[in-house]
Amino acid sequence: MADITEPSNAPAREFFIQGITSDGRQFRPSDWAERLCGAMSCFRPEGSGGRNAHLQYSPYVRPALLNGVRSVVVNEDLREIEPLAYHFVVNFAKDNDLQIVHACLLPEVDQSVIELPKTP
Repeated sequence: MADITEPSNAPAREFFIQGITSDGRQFRPSDWAERLCGAMSCFRPEGSGGRNAHLQYSPYVRPALLNGVRSVVVNEDLREIEPLAYHFVVNFAKDNDLQIVHACLLPEVDQSVIELPKTP
């Protein structure tokens, strides 16, 4: 069964499917995250398609490398847009015994903008 770690406070709007099984083995094939995200690429917000939409991952299901582990970041909004796609992704993780972590990615901070406190 997939290892599901949920926070004790408010629910996260995203969760990560990590390419590590519950017994610590790396999931194969090595491009599993890109394959899964490619299959989900057609699910996107209304009007965001554009001419090259078929060449982009969905903003709801996207690959990521987190601490050196291939992962997929899934936005909870997918459940409202297409429940079957959401259940497909969740069941993929469960069927393959992959670890699921409820969290969210934080945006990169521009270090050049941060002002450090001046020391006396």
